[in-house]
Order: sequence, then C-alpha cells, then structure tokens
Amino acid sequence: MRLPELLAPAGNLEKLEVALAYGADAVYCGGKLFGLRAFSDNFSEAELKAGIAAAHRAGKKVYVTVNIFPHNEDLEALPDYLKFLQDSKADAAIISDLGVLRLARETAPGLPLHISTQANNTNWAAVEMWRELGAERVVLAREIALEDIRLIRGKTRVELEAFVHGAMCISYSGRCLMSNYFTGRDANRGECAQPCRWKYHLVEETRPGQYFPVLEDERGTYVFNSKDLCLLAHLPALAGAGLDSLKIEGRMKSVHYVATVVKVYREALDAYAADPGNYAVRAGWWEELDKISHRPYTTGFYFGKTTQADQIYTHSTYDQTHDFVGLVRSFDPRTGCALVEQRNNMKVGEEIEVLQPEGPNFTQTITRMLDAGGDAIQVAPHPQQLVAMPMTQPVGPNAMLRRKVVGHA
Repeated sequence: MRLPELLAPAGNLEKLEVALAYGADAVYCGGKLFGLRAFSDNFSEAELKAGIAAAHRAGKKVYVTVNIFPHNEDLEALPDYLKFLQDSKADAAIISDLGVLRLARETAPGLPLHISTQANNTNWAAVEMWRELGAERVVLAREIALEDIRLIRGKTRVELEAFVHGAMCISYSGRCLMSNYFTGRDANRGECAQPCRWKYHLVEETRPGQYFPVLEDERGTYVFNSKDLCLLAHLPALAGAGLDSLKIEGRMKSVHYVATVVKVYREALDAYAADPGNYAVRAGWWEELDKISHRPYTTGFYFGKTTQADQIYTHSTYDQTHDFVGLVRSFDPRTGCALVEQRNNMKVGEEIEVLQPEGPNFTQTITRMLDAGGDAIQVAPHPQQLVAMPMTQPVGPNAMLRRKVVGHA
C-alpha cells in the first residue's frame, strides 16, 4: 500500500518549518507575486530558496503557487519568476492558467507543473487533457464526489490531489466575483476580502429601505458561509480512491493551526498504514481539531450534494477551545527551562497545555517566568517577548503552549 502524501500550507518560513516538523510530507507556499494569497506573509525569493533547501534536507517537498488568472501586464515578470523557481529547485509550480503553462514550458521546461484547484477540474477528460499538456499533477475541484475521484483515477495516470481539511469558498473552488464587486479586490488575483462571510439582508425593489432577513432571524443571514471541510474519518476511502496527495487548506491560518491539523492527520495516516482494516478516528483527534480556530465541520461534496446542513446561517464567527500563547524556541536540559516566544498574554499561575511535534500533550502550571534580562516577571504582555520558564518535561523546538479558553469545559 502506498500512503498518500500529506500536504500542508505554509504562509511563511516559520509555518513551513513547523509544518514539516509536525509531519507534513510536503508544503505549498507562495512568493510575493502571482499567488492567490496576497495578504499572507508569503516568501521573498531568499526565503523561498531557504525554505526549499530546508525541506530537501529533510527529504520533503515544496510546491509554489503561481495560480492567479493573469492579465497581460502580469506576464511581463512571469518568465523570470518561473526561471527562478526552476533554478531554486522548487518541486512544482501550482498553476491554473493555460497561458502560464505555455510560458512555463517555454522558459522553465524543467519545472514540474501542478494544476490548481482554481482550474475547476471535475471530470476525467479535463484531467487527462492537462496531463497531455505536460502537467504532473492535478488538484481536483472541491465540488466533486468520491465516486468521481475513483472514476478519474481509472481514466488517467496523472497524479491526483484533493483537499481534505479547511475552509470552503463560495463558487467553484474560489472563482468568486463578489470580492471584486463589493470592494474592488480581485479574488482571482489574490486579494479576496471574503464577502461570503458578511451578513446579508434582502431588499425588494418597490420597498427601498426595508430590509428583510432571508431567514426569519433578526441577525440576518450568512447565505454563503460554509462549514469547514474535515475528512479525517474517511482517510481509507480517500486512499482507496487513488489520491496521491491529501491537502490541508490554510496559508492564512496561524502556526498553531498548521501544527495541530498536520499532527492529527499525520497520526491518522500512520495509524491507517499500520492497520488498514481497523482504522478508526480516535477521540483525541477530534479534541485536537476543536482546539484550533474553526467552523463546524462538514464532508463537503464528497458523499453527495451539499444541503443547508453544510452552511451556517446564524453567524460568521469561529470557535476554538484553546488559545495559542507561546512557541518554544529552545530547551536547556541542565536547567529544565525552555526559551519561549510569547504569542498571547501569559501569566504565572496559569495552567497550560504543551503540544509537541512527537509524543502526547502534557499540562503544567507556569510557576516562574524570567525576561531577557533574567528578571522574574508575573506577566508576559508583549508580542513575541522572549521569556524563560521551567518545564515539567523536556520539550523541543516548535513545541507550542496553549491554554483553555475561558468558558470552555
């Protein structure tokens, strides 16, 4: 049995490092140009080179997004950028446009090409056509069912990738015009304002000024507001359908989100590989996925057409049971103290949970904190402040400290 690749988002160099540490086989990321996450930190050219080199040293891969729908002016700088990706030994460029494919084949013929979910591939003929044009992999649209994936796998030899976890967009795999219409920010060129999460009321033409909720709810309605995709329970079916790569959404998400989701899916895939016939979701995995910022979960289109049960009509907020408060930078076994970079206000006396790349979580109380000058402090209030604190167990770099959200049991 060949296990599918676990592919994680990397919005910046830190998230790339964390995703690989927590068990991803590959990451996808974007440079400062030509990707669909213009408001992510993204990577400078030097950072891309460094990230690709670091991944390759770990025996892992980096795919770089070049998946905008370019206008003529975008094509001026594109050939040099594609050459740069080839020279930097990127494992693939993720594209969605035929013109970009043409330029890539002309200017960077050694650069592997993956076809983005933005290309909306929902049938085997389209997938096979991309293969004939030179693509090594096709990322399938989110809008197809598992049975469609099986059929496509039987009709083509190209690698297949599909999303298994994360946010869902309105319109076919993100080809949304609402952001451009409402704000002038083009979602298809990386600047989505996420208007599908806004609150809407209905206005009838002959009654201007009278606003009616689409549903009978005084708070309005969030008619485009999908639940988050989660296919953790269905990994055997996905592997059996012939997918080569399982993709986690979230280049705009926090480093804590990336670490938690990647670790859950890594453990799940390894458990499936160890005993394929008896795979079952562990209760601890669901608990972990509740600790991060998320909407209620859905299986999306994989097992049939979506219904109103897959939408959230009353709010556009996220839920989570824990807050991310600190990232371990180093640990001194002689003193038993970790050097922690603050990511949220921390206080002496608080109980924290520690998430590590390997092994079970553990909880402890913050008994003492020292600032950079070695002085004892009661509170670490400053963003990214470095503090030293005793740990009850050894911890490694990229371990994460989190505390329970007030009000959650």
